[in-house]
Amino acid sequence: MRKQTDLGHLIRLFLSEYLPRQRNASPGTIRAYRDGLKLMLRFVADSQGCAVAELSISDVDRTAVLGFLESTESQRGNSATTRNHRLAAIRAFFRFASANAAEAIEQCAQILAIPLKRAESKTVDYLTLDEIHAVLGKLPVDTAEGRRHDVLLRFLYNTGARVQEAIDVRATDLRLDSPAHVLLRGKGKKERFCPLWPDTSDRLARYLAERSVALADPVPVFTNRRGEPLTRGGVRYILSKYVAAAVGQCASLRRKNIHPHTIRHTTAMHLLQSNVDLNTIRCWLGHASITTTNRYVEIDLEMKRCALEVVSSPPTTTTATKTNDALLAWLESL
Repeated sequence: MRKQTDLGHLIRLFLSEYLPRQRNASPGTIRAYRDGLKLMLRFVADSQGCAVAELSISDVDRTAVLGFLESTESQRGNSATTRNHRLAAIRAFFRFASANAAEAIEQCAQILAIPLKRAESKTVDYLTLDEIHAVLGKLPVDTAEGRRHDVLLRFLYNTGARVQEAIDVRATDLRLDSPAHVLLRGKGKKERFCPLWPDTSDRLARYLAERSVALADPVPVFTNRRGEPLTRGGVRYILSKYVAAAVGQCASLRRKNIHPHTIRHTTAMHLLQSNVDLNTIRCWLGHASITTTNRYVEIDLEMKRCALEVVSSPPTTTTATKTNDALLAWLESL
């Protein structure tokens, strides 16, 4: 019978003391790290043939971690990006463990040396103006539920907010008189203000009045039919519902993998196509680095088409072909 070890104690300290109090990590980051560590511990326990509570820190060595990372792709079907997210959580824990478990310093160093895996750089889907209008046009504003969904999707399109940023918005974060704006809280607890179009602010004002919510009330703006805060899954369900309804009007929607983050990409692309400068778009979206914003330039096919029209194709002449043939003949004669 294996004895319980201090591995569980280290993990509890890491998640409940170190991350929130010393690193000031957001609840989302803590949950992501927790989930990654849970998956790893279950994998190692199954491999060792014991309960998770019986694992010691020595059981979670470099070989075990590499086996877990391999299983995330081969067994769970996750991408290299997800594998790297899991590794980031593991690295963070073992960096903490190296300072709190002197006997495991060498083991921690070996795990910290595991490299990230190169991930494929894929283009992102975004909606054209016709596509986003088709989706928004399917929102029924003659019902309370339809108006609730309408203001949510228009808010996402206006602000380009991440889903978590949107569902975290409180009424106290809104200013609906001119100049209308909203306070968003992004990754790393970074705050930013985002302007609201007059149409968006008007719809928000009517929606809050319908709920008898004042701007001084610290309550969630976006709720479900029971008045509870929306979840990420709830937002995805709402968007999927109206995308499916719009497919008949706009068949191109069928070819795209559309989720709430697609609306964020759409906002960025439409700002870029409206000649808004990259740094403004970076601030609008809350990117820490303009390098992240630059990728929208790379995927904007319409801008590339315009650039191609400005540059004429090189002329072709028979002289160049003859010269080339002569050169090849000379090379063959050597």
